[in-house]
Formats: sequence, structure tokens, C-alpha cells
Amino acid sequence: MTAARLEHANVTVEDPKKTAEILCTLFDWKVRWEGPAKNNGYTVHVGEDFSYIALYAVGATGRLGDGSYVTVGGLNHIAVVVDDIDATERRILDAGYKTENHADYAPGRRFYFHDTDGIEYEVVSYAKARMRVSGASRFHRLLNCILAAVTFAKPL
Repeated sequence: MTAARLEHANVTVEDPKKTAEILCTLFDWKVRWEGPAKNNGYTVHVGEDFSYIALYAVGATGRLGDGSYVTVGGLNHIAVVVDDIDATERRILDAGYKTENHADYAPGRRFYFHDTDGIEYEVVSYAKARMRVSGASRFHRLLNCILAAVTFAKPL
């Protein structure tokens, strides 16, 4: 049996276009698709060819109520695996974000930062472990290795 892979994660944000622009700049991703979404909302998909994060915002006339689709930042964190953690941290700091919780551990290094919606991102590098993964699966490492641990928060 072939192992399953996670295709995307969907998070609720205030401004999908703004968040997409930030993530594309910080992680060299691209906008794969954007358009109307459920509850009169709007969604932008950012990532690589095979995996992405869906950035969703409920529309002004959308149904408000219980559910993660109206909970901004309703998850623990999103982890991104990078090849050059120092260069990535410089881009994040240059963009005005504060990094924290730095750690060197077997088999890699990591730090965290929060975006304007309060979503926590973990940036991790396994470069010391010489992890060999094809370019198309760089984003898969985010989704397959770490996001499995993400637990979505209960709605406000």
C-alpha cells in the first residue's frame, strides 16, 4: 500500500490575499488558485504544485456561528521545512516578524513566529541530517512530517 500524503490544510484568516502575499514572500511559494468560497467567503491557495495551504475568510454576508471556518487562527501551528533556516529567518525578521523558541535538536533546528492573524508557524531545517527530498516534495515535508500533529481549536 502506498502511504497517504496530506494535500492541503485550510485555515481561516482575516485577509487571504495579504496572508498569501506574505507566505509567498517568506517561503518562495506561489498562488495556485483563488476565488469565491463557502459562506460568501474568499479563498487563496498558496504552496507548490502538489501541496498547499488554503487561506479562507468568511464573507461579510456569510453565516457566522460555530465552526472553524469563522475562527481566525484556529489551530496550534503550521510547520514549514526549509533547506536554509538562517536565510529564511533573515527574510522573516526583515518582514517585521519576531522569531522565538529557537532550538537545535536531533535531527535539526527550529524556531517559531506568529503572523498578523496570530497563526503560529514553526520553521524547521533537517539540513544537518542531509535529508534528500525532491523539489516537488519540499512542501510535502510541511504537511506530511509535522502538520499531522496539528489539532484545530474549538470555535469561539
